[in-house]
Amino acid sequence: MRILYLELKRVLKSRLTWILLALALLLSVLSAWLPTTYCYSNYTDEAGNEVNLTGLASIAHEKERQEDAAGIVTPKRVREAVEAYQTCLASYGVTESYNLPEGVYEREILPMAPLLHGVKEAFADPDTGMAPAIMEIDPEQIDDYYSVCEARIASLMKMEQPDIPEAQRKAVEMYRNTKKPFEVYPGMNSTVLDYQNIMGFLVLLFCVVIAAPVFSADYQSGADDILRCTRYGRASLGIAKLSAALFISGAAFVICAAVHILTADSLFGWECTRTSVQMMYSIVTLADMNIGGLQFLFAAAGLLSVLASVCFTLFLSARCKTTVSSLASSLVFCIAPVVISMTVPGALGTWLCSILPASGTSIQASVLYAMTDFRFLNLAGLSVWTPYAMIGACMIEIPLFAFLAVRSYCRHALN
Repeated sequence: MRILYLELKRVLKSRLTWILLALALLLSVLSAWLPTTYCYSNYTDEAGNEVNLTGLASIAHEKERQEDAAGIVTPKRVREAVEAYQTCLASYGVTESYNLPEGVYEREILPMAPLLHGVKEAFADPDTGMAPAIMEIDPEQIDDYYSVCEARIASLMKMEQPDIPEAQRKAVEMYRNTKKPFEVYPGMNSTVLDYQNIMGFLVLLFCVVIAAPVFSADYQSGADDILRCTRYGRASLGIAKLSAALFISGAAFVICAAVHILTADSLFGWECTRTSVQMMYSIVTLADMNIGGLQFLFAAAGLLSVLASVCFTLFLSARCKTTVSSLASSLVFCIAPVVISMTVPGALGTWLCSILPASGTSIQASVLYAMTDFRFLNLAGLSVWTPYAMIGACMIEIPLFAFLAVRSYCRHALN
């Protein structure tokens, strides 16, 4: 315990460590606030003056305008919204809402817009995937709205995984088990979660930078030649170094994630977290949770990803002889999922992005985007949804790379 305390003190004495931790905390607040700057509303008041609102004022205005749409998304309410939409457009002789005269959309369509989310997708052509215009949808079919959604996930998976019936079956079963009817509480948008993803990725990079010199710095300075000769200079010291790095990284991520979620939900409104994932992303999203649940699940998955990445970084640090080489190789593996997701097509890219330690919080390839996607890993007749694979891989990699890091350090000491 004394060795662990000294290792914690040694790492925290570094000015770079405190700069990175302070920057991570600042970015967690900034990333929660930035989505509010994208909110914009424009309308004409009773006096005929044009009013432009941005930020929190825009959020408050839209929440007030869409207050009647909040609540349980029953087929009856969706049908009423579709009928009102069709009546409005027909009265102006247009087929799309962007062709309406100025001010009409804000006055007549905006209040019910949340209930229209996903309607076109639910009634998409099962063969081509092309979504119809809302004017082309028969309101009577909406009485079986959730049955239509279940049929849509079946047709979608036939296009996504045409040769994998097991993946199709699992997706349909997962969607059938989601809680219905859905709920919607206007005010929050997916940008909030996108910025949570960015925050998680940046914190991961900072933690990797802190962990990279843990072993290699002593090799480079020659201090390890002395430390290895002490009574607790091998396995005990290696475990203490690893534990200190994991504790600092884990605590930093937990604090930053908590600050981000608390700040973002306070700005947009806590009631928004009760919105079903399907009412913010695809109407046939497989995740059975609301936005609040998705925030916390992504934070937990991000923590596992950070710990797995730090363990892998410590393994590289124990293998490399200089700080520069351990840091450079660690950062390459952190950025690898981003590059792979953009350059490696098909199943190979999906597999690589699912098993790399940094994938959980990576840009474009994180657990967040996997939760709102329909990709499965398929092997020998088994199909695993990619979020499960990512989380499972991290849970295996944490003890694996922790063991390899300590073992590599001990073997280095013997050489």
